[in-house]
Amino acid sequence: MPGLRQIWNRRDFVRIGSLGVFGLNLVDYFRLSAAGPGKDRSCILIWLSGGPPHQDLWDLKPEAPAEFRGIYKPIPTNVPGIQIGELLPHTAKVADKFTIIRSMTGREGQHEQAMTHMLTGYRPLATLSYPAMGAVVAKEKGSQDGLPPYIAIPDSGYAYGPGFLGASFGPFAAGDPNVGNYQVRDLRLPSDVDWAEISDRRFLVRKMDAVFEQDPLLRYADTGKQFPALDEAYQKAISLMTSAKAKKAFAISEEPERVRERYGRTPMGQGCLLARRLIEAGTRFVTVSTGFNQWDTHQNNFNRLRDQLVPPFDRAFAALLADLAERGMLESTLVIATGEFGRTPKVNANAGRDHWAKLWSCAIAGAGVPGGQVYGSSDATASEVKDRPVTVEDFTATVYERLGIDYHKEYQTPIGRPVRLSAGQHIRFS
Repeated sequence: MPGLRQIWNRRDFVRIGSLGVFGLNLVDYFRLSAAGPGKDRSCILIWLSGGPPHQDLWDLKPEAPAEFRGIYKPIPTNVPGIQIGELLPHTAKVADKFTIIRSMTGREGQHEQAMTHMLTGYRPLATLSYPAMGAVVAKEKGSQDGLPPYIAIPDSGYAYGPGFLGASFGPFAAGDPNVGNYQVRDLRLPSDVDWAEISDRRFLVRKMDAVFEQDPLLRYADTGKQFPALDEAYQKAISLMTSAKAKKAFAISEEPERVRERYGRTPMGQGCLLARRLIEAGTRFVTVSTGFNQWDTHQNNFNRLRDQLVPPFDRAFAALLADLAERGMLESTLVIATGEFGRTPKVNANAGRDHWAKLWSCAIAGAGVPGGQVYGSSDATASEVKDRPVTVEDFTATVYERLGIDYHKEYQTPIGRPVRLSAGQHIRFS
């Protein structure tokens, strides 16, 4: 059928002629609906992949036997009565700005399964891929001021994806802002392409659209109306490339040197700083991480925490909360620091801690979450929840509730299966 051949040739033309310039993901990001109803809040998720040890950071047990408590001591924070680990001196100074949840509990003890559970609110299934929270936020709130609504720093990780929602709601990979001469892909034209060429390409697409509209066979074949949607996506991609605000949001080099040093010249520090810039410019959900399973301390736990893992996080997390508060953004920005599970209460023979899904801690701030509090508690060895358990499902429900999204809402999968955004209940902070 010549008409159908024309359709696929046209699609190939658009793909071949434009993907090298725009990138497939960038186009997909702009097939989004307008911003949904609800509170105008955004989220920064500091994803500590691998599972940080709660016993050494947020929930120390100095009276427990040595094989449980480890080597680090608790220190006071700026909130009377709340103590955290000595490796978090900067964070201790901003404890009035966040709540520690010491009663997180899950059911998945392997990384991939636990990551899926934590980031989507659902345990993994072989027959269905659930969307990550960032993808749901992108769908519900849409893009704002031309920026991608869901951004991953430096790139997309395990279980970050949009699941059954489709690729257009996946995260845009921003790269590592700590590298020299940092630039984001897709915001600049390649050196061998100019705007005249882009304009000509768009002119050709419009001409081909006119033929498409006049040909009944073509019009009949495109029952999904994919071509107009694709062309709109390219128009929005071009708008992003020409947007001064988008380029400015990614231009972390414009930050004063004192601000960059405040966050720390590390991937975590500059990642959190870029996240603040993106949220300020209109992005809805930003995930910041520094590597898959980086916090998986089966061996040499205590030295790795002290020498590699905790100092960059401590500086960045404290700077982010203080910076958001100073700019009047903390009330409208939910900030979370967590991994997919905790670590074993008892130190193993390799001076490490292993996977522990029964209990862990996370820090949560902003978006109306009261600061200077501890929610829930653990037993004497930080092994199990003592009171006020928070399930993974409750956690995702809380994220949606704080962002003004109805977590009781149901989506339909491509085969018509109803899926509620969260099967939990949101935390009612005092």
